[in-house]
Amino acid sequence: MGRWILIGILTLGIAGVGFWGYQEHQEKNAVLIQAENNYQRAFHELSYHMDLMHDKIGTALAMNSREQLSPQMVEIWRLTSEATSNVGQLPLTLMPFNKTEEFLSNIGEFTYRTAVRDLQENPLNDKEVKTLQNLYEQSGDLKDELRNVQHTVLDENLRWMDVQLALATQDEQADNTIVDGFKTVEKKVEGFAESNVDSALTGTSAEEHEYRNLNGEKINKEKATKRGQELLQVKNTDNLTVTDSGKGADVPVYSISYQNGNKHGYLDLTKQGGHPLTLLVNREVQEQKISLNEGLEKAKGYLKQYDFEDMDVFTSNQFDNIGVYSFLYNQNGVRIYSDAIELKVALDNGDLLGMTARNYFMNHKERDIPEPELSIEEAKEKVNPDVQINEEYMAVIDNDVGDEVLVYEFLGVLDNETYRIFINAMDGTEEKVEKLDGTEINFASVSQGRA
Repeated sequence: MGRWILIGILTLGIAGVGFWGYQEHQEKNAVLIQAENNYQRAFHELSYHMDLMHDKIGTALAMNSREQLSPQMVEIWRLTSEATSNVGQLPLTLMPFNKTEEFLSNIGEFTYRTAVRDLQENPLNDKEVKTLQNLYEQSGDLKDELRNVQHTVLDENLRWMDVQLALATQDEQADNTIVDGFKTVEKKVEGFAESNVDSALTGTSAEEHEYRNLNGEKINKEKATKRGQELLQVKNTDNLTVTDSGKGADVPVYSISYQNGNKHGYLDLTKQGGHPLTLLVNREVQEQKISLNEGLEKAKGYLKQYDFEDMDVFTSNQFDNIGVYSFLYNQNGVRIYSDAIELKVALDNGDLLGMTARNYFMNHKERDIPEPELSIEEAKEKVNPDVQINEEYMAVIDNDVGDEVLVYEFLGVLDNETYRIFINAMDGTEEKVEKLDGTEINFASVSQGRA
């Protein structure tokens, strides 16, 4: 009898040790996943900030109004700070990357020193304009190199934890694609002229406010689960994890997630009305079977399905086999930039892979839109005469101080680059100028060309 009791105790002990080991393994995996997610976020934000910074520099070159040039320079300076912060969050401390950081710092110093002076009294001289043109070209080269690395990371499903290991062990024989890509970026920056910054020494609102359009009754966790099942297209609710945002959130939400093999999804659903703020589905997208335009029709269908009305397509772009579509609310023929929604659609089968509707629910309302004081011909006279205007619209945008203004929106071309220019419909002020992206580079073919 005592023998069997001893065997039972030993069995329980072994089971306890096994459970403890399993729990430790799970906790370790959770830490590694969190670190990997942070690295991935920082890297993709770096690529995004470099894209945006390049566009903002190009926009500054196209501006005809000194009142707008100063805040544009401040925005470029802010983006260099964001990019530098992103670099600091990557596991690159053991790899020389100082030239790239120095380049970002130089751009920031040039734009900051330009922004804080009175450009009415002391406008940009020819040398400074040349410097800005050089920075535009060079930031474009840097942006393209980062996008090339980004394409490889996504295409080959690479992990940043492997980068950290390769750098920590100083394994010179290891073939790490990400490390090689960043060495290429650093080498590219070394080729930029050190005299770049010598001269530096001499439509939507970013304002945060309460959500204006969260109508409907509050939903409980059970209803949120069912709504999440519908939006994420999950058959079994047992696979869903639903958590409460708790106190302190900018808006009370249920965060809903799931994982099924290599496919996982995430959704933020408001407690008030059960509205989807953010949706993300991550899975491998197969060979393209539907066109970008067919994907647009799918996106329109999702908007209708989720009760978004009077939304006009604003932009449509394709990245690999994913269609990305932006929509603006249209009130009586006037495009409302603050009320924007973006969707991502898989072009293999038309699945919804992503949706961002925070701006819409934060800003949407019916507006009292005034009659314009200027005619469209008078507004065109305020545009840089070198810009060839091809399209025109009426719109409401948020200006630099966060006020909504009625504008004429012009799409035009300058030096083979396309710009969107906003002229205040009441007083003719050049409110904003934005450079539009051109044709997307096929990084797969670029990589093959370098092989």
